[in-house]
Amino acid sequence: MEITVRLADPPSEGRLDWPGGSFRCVLGRGGIRSDKREGDGATPVGRFALRRVLWRDDRLAQPETGLPTAPIAPDDGWCDDPADPAYNHPVKRPCAASHEELWRDDHVYDVIVVMGHNDDPVVPGLGSAVFMHVARPDGAPTAGCVALPLPDLLRLLKDCAPGTVLTVPDPAE
Repeated sequence: MEITVRLADPPSEGRLDWPGGSFRCVLGRGGIRSDKREGDGATPVGRFALRRVLWRDDRLAQPETGLPTAPIAPDDGWCDDPADPAYNHPVKRPCAASHEELWRDDHVYDVIVVMGHNDDPVVPGLGSAVFMHVARPDGAPTAGCVALPLPDLLRLLKDCAPGTVLTVPDPAE
């Protein structure tokens, strides 16, 4: 199955379409970029396999999906330090390298879909922790991810299975 993100206005808003429906989504504060770099706040252009789903099992039941799933633990993180060998990989906290905490007080990472961005192979500096996740209630832009309200994300995941890809077209084309 293919999921496509279409850019809307402002550039941090989009529309996510797939054969089962269409939802409003939130994109990176830097818009969509074909030359994604660590820290630029942009959602990268590309075609990304959906690798697996992580979720907070203390807050939600396991999402219904054909993708592999795993619960998030309080010591889970994701390395975003381009100089570290674990760059763009999950890590356990505490971790000396810069990293994102996956166990958050807000609900943004209650469900995380790991996207195949900069992971085969990992290239330091080309972006890390680019996920599909839960949108903030106020619809604020992400740091480069694709976000949807929780009910919409859970609905989308019901249709996902191994081989599902998310396509973010280059808005310049």
